Amino acid sequence: MITHSFHEEKDSLFSPEVFFGERNVLCDTAIATFSHEIFETVLQQYPHQAVAHTDSVNGHRPVYRLHINGRSVIFYLSSIGACLAGNDVIEIQWQTGFRRLILFGSAGALDSDATQGKYVIPTQAYRDEGMSYHYAPPSDFIHIPNSEVLSSIFDRLRLPYVQGKTWTTDAPYRETRYAVTQRKQEGCLTVEMELAGVQAVCNFYGIELYSFLVTGDILDAEVYNASGLKEANHAMDKFFVALDILERLPSMDTTPLD
Repeated sequence: MITHSFHEEKDSLFSPEVFFGERNVLCDTAIATFSHEIFETVLQQYPHQAVAHTDSVNGHRPVYRLHINGRSVIFYLSSIGACLAGNDVIEIQWQTGFRRLILFGSAGALDSDATQGKYVIPTQAYRDEGMSYHYAPPSDFIHIPNSEVLSSIFDRLRLPYVQGKTWTTDAPYRETRYAVTQRKQEGCLTVEMELAGVQAVCNFYGIELYSFLVTGDILDAEVYNASGLKEANHAMDKFFVALDILERLPSMDTTPLD
C-alpha cells in the first residue's frame, strides 16, 4: 500500500549536497511564515542578510538571517502543502544548520466555538497527505511532541489558546461535509495543509518543531465562510508571538545534524 512507504534506511540516493554544496551551520533556530505580506514586512523592519536559498523551476527564493535583540534567527517564506513545506525544511536546514523551527500559519475552523478568538496549538495531526508516510511509520495521526512546551509558553505570555488535533490534507477542494464530520468526530479542531508532513520530516531529522495556528475560514457553519482568511494569513501578531517563543527557548548546541 502507498501508506507503507516508510522504511528505516536513512541514506537516499542523493542529498541536498548535490544542489547546495556542503552543510553549513549559522544559527540554532528558524522562523517560517506562509504569508508573503508578513515576510516582506519583517524584512522592512529588521536588519537581515541573505544566507541561503531554495531553487526550482518555479524560481529562486532567498532565505535570510535576521538580527533581533542581539540574537540571530533564520527566516524564510515556506512553500504551501506538506510535500513542499517539508522539502523546504530539509534544504534550508542543510544550508543553515537550524535545530529548531517555529512555524505559524492559518487553518480552517472545524469547531469555531472552540477556536474563535484563540490561537490553536496542535497536539496531533491527521495524516491525510503523502509526505509523512515517507518519514514516519503509517498511522492515522502523528503526535506533535512540543505542544505542551508551547502551551506553557502561551500560559506565561497570557495568550488565549486551545489545544487539539488538526487535519492535514493535500486536497482542500475535497474538504466535504462528510469529511469534516468524520474529522470532527475524531477530535480535530482545524484543517490545514502542512503540519503532518513537516512534523514527520522534523522527527526524522531530529529538528524540534514549535507550531501554532490561527483560524480564518469556517467550515462548521451552514454556509462556508472565508471572511476571516486574510487576517488569519497576514496579521503580524503571529510573527511577534514567534519572537516571544524564540526569547523563551534556550540556546542550543549548534553541532550539525548527522
